[in-house]
Amino acid sequence: MSFSKLSSTLTRVGALSAALLAPAIAFAQDAAPAAAAAAAATPVPDKGDTAFMFISTILVLFMLVPGLALFYGGLVRSKNMLSVLMQCTMIGAVVMILWVLYGYSFAFGGGTSPYWGGTAKMFLSGVTPTSTAPTFSKGVVIPELIFMLFQMTFAAITPALIIGAFAERIKFGAAVLFCALWATFVYFPIAHMVWDSNGMLFKMGALDFAGGTVVHINAGIAGFVGALMVGKRVGFGKDMMAPHSMTLTMVGASMLWVGWFGFNAGSNLEASGGAMLATVNTFVATAAAIISWSLVETFTRGKASMLGGASGMVAGLVAVTPAAGIVGPMGAIVLGLIVSPLCYFFVSVVKNKFGYDDTADVFGVHCVGGIFGALATGVFASASLGGVGYADGVTMGSQVVVQATAVITTILWCGIGSAILYKLVDVIIGLRVAPEAEREGLDLASHGEAAYHNS
Repeated sequence: MSFSKLSSTLTRVGALSAALLAPAIAFAQDAAPAAAAAAAATPVPDKGDTAFMFISTILVLFMLVPGLALFYGGLVRSKNMLSVLMQCTMIGAVVMILWVLYGYSFAFGGGTSPYWGGTAKMFLSGVTPTSTAPTFSKGVVIPELIFMLFQMTFAAITPALIIGAFAERIKFGAAVLFCALWATFVYFPIAHMVWDSNGMLFKMGALDFAGGTVVHINAGIAGFVGALMVGKRVGFGKDMMAPHSMTLTMVGASMLWVGWFGFNAGSNLEASGGAMLATVNTFVATAAAIISWSLVETFTRGKASMLGGASGMVAGLVAVTPAAGIVGPMGAIVLGLIVSPLCYFFVSVVKNKFGYDDTADVFGVHCVGGIFGALATGVFASASLGGVGYADGVTMGSQVVVQATAVITTILWCGIGSAILYKLVDVIIGLRVAPEAEREGLDLASHGEAAYHNS
């Protein structure tokens, strides 16, 4: 073959190859921008938001152990100190396991039911290091694992709040079993109804930034029902039952306040201005409540007590929880100033009048403060009062009606459900320890240990 013929043949082959490859090259050129656009459209968690949620999650754990445990422990008599510490520790541990087995799915499983989230995410099915959860900003996500863990700490501390109402006389096993059942049939459904986008109360537009209904009203009502069904302590109204260590109670309350920044600011799900608003409100509402409780005590008793200061601290935190990222700082101060006199009235007047034995005033502080905070959120959310404002078409009156509906729904669901579960536990293993064990103290009777040893 001559050189000219070879050259001509190669030219024709090259032209044919170019013609054949042209569509593939064009497709690749068209596909590259499409792939880039698809990648850009898939939200990627911001490392700052992820770190913020990690810290917030650890802070909420700090609220439970050692914060709540020491707060309640100081409020009981010394012979029952360890029993309270153990109840808080074990209840938290049990609920954490229940949460990853099925609680996360029941609350946030993606189901369309208005009452529970379904079973799709049981055993954390589909929850991986690469799966994400949406925040409140369009196109912003966080790793689903940290969202799951953050919500787990809420689920763990809420039933532990209940045990303060009947401390010093309940069986250890009964407390743990009740809280496991309560988390399953009361907490998980309420969390779904209020915080999941398919939940009944969420769709109604109920505002609960960090748990006024889900945590505080819920636990407060369960505690009140428990105080009635478990009954009064032996010697109640006759024996001295003062807190054995206000020092530890103050330490525990202070830990709660520190941890509460994770509770409230973390509920924003992003390290943004909304989280900082929640942080400011958690500072000032609590400070105002401490001041107002101490002033009320000074006017009524002539002296301000450390017990009152700690009670005001918790009352302010409870009241601002549903409102933390919704109201303005001035509104938060008003919340704190009002909630303490209200809770003080229930703790010192109503409880004494009706004679129920709520050991750590779970109902008087958490439930009453939670109800006030939930309703007041509907008022102080108004932009005219410094809040973030209402959704389109929503007025202050209509928002308060929705808030009241959420409060009533929580009270009924929790009150009826808790009564049934207490009765069930009583039938299975009994609620109360024997009178002899109660007189000896639950530390020794239930755990074979003593918090303090005489030198």
